[in-house]
Amino acid sequence: MQSLLTATLHAALSLPGWAARLAGIDPQTARLEDLPVLRKSDLPALQAAALPFAGLAPMAARARLFASPGPIFEGVGGGADPWRFAPALTAAGITDSDIVLNTLGYHLTPGGFILDGAARALGCAVIPAGPGNTAQTIEAMRAYRPAAYAGTPDFLKILLEAAGEDGACIRRALVTGGAFTPGLRDWAAARGIVVVEAYGTAELGLIAHSIPGEPGMRVADGIILEIVRPGTGERLPEGEVGEVVVTIPDPSHPIIRFSPGDMSALIPGTHHIRGWLGRADQTAKVRGMFVRPEQVAAVGRAWPGRLRLRIARDGETDVMELLAEGAGDAAALADALRAATGLRGEVRFVPAGSLPLDGRVIEDARG
Repeated sequence: MQSLLTATLHAALSLPGWAARLAGIDPQTARLEDLPVLRKSDLPALQAAALPFAGLAPMAARARLFASPGPIFEGVGGGADPWRFAPALTAAGITDSDIVLNTLGYHLTPGGFILDGAARALGCAVIPAGPGNTAQTIEAMRAYRPAAYAGTPDFLKILLEAAGEDGACIRRALVTGGAFTPGLRDWAAARGIVVVEAYGTAELGLIAHSIPGEPGMRVADGIILEIVRPGTGERLPEGEVGEVVVTIPDPSHPIIRFSPGDMSALIPGTHHIRGWLGRADQTAKVRGMFVRPEQVAAVGRAWPGRLRLRIARDGETDVMELLAEGAGDAAALADALRAATGLRGEVRFVPAGSLPLDGRVIEDARG
């Protein structure tokens, strides 16, 4: 692994973005824990200054190019399963004989392609349903009888309850992009559905996934995962909760100490983490999409009062409410919120000066 890491550092220094971040290091002697952490929350500003990838990735050999909310620009090369999610599908018992109903989005963002590529690498047929369009998706389920579901955990329940008998074909599921709550676990178990939870990002691919009967989530092969003190690069002992930092030793696409902004902990004596334990910053994941403070700030540029975005859960579904000091056009604010985040939310006006002066613009009240 050390020789591969050294080769990856050499490759990184050939890219202007990494060369600036790693200036002065010697790839032969550098210790990973001494290198700076690159946080996903910093990408929008870095990319805006050096479009499209902030000099951190080459444009060459990119088969698909994405634009996710933030905005964050991402590219991926060709080949089978470039995000390495196939092992998570395998852990759920999904094989080449299965038809997979993929409900993550295919429009500009990579989620749908991540799971699609993994399923096709296993030899599965894929129904590219995407999110929403529940009635049409149920028609496809009635015709094709997919045995496997891939998508967010809350939509699994919404879809199957709406489908009734047409949803009975789903026996296996890979869920990602949202919280797999105890209530959802109990619901899936009662229906006899084997569910595996996957944790990953567009930049890093698969980070970890659950395995039925094992604790937490197994760290994916081919990556180096560290848990550091939030906001620093200091490694924490096994068992302590901290910020997830991942290195992918791959000279063709170097990623050095990248933080997706999540919290977790290593389970002592294992190659597992406890799973997602919250955000290390104010960025929140809602229905599979990241919502960032700078997006709320963009909404606020046309609003004289202060704003606070509150994220909560209605049953098993994530909901957003924009609290705005003052009074005005709620529909216009809701449209601005959707334009900035790609997600729908409600608007509620509150008295001027009533929002806490605690520096938070995103309040995650999902527990």
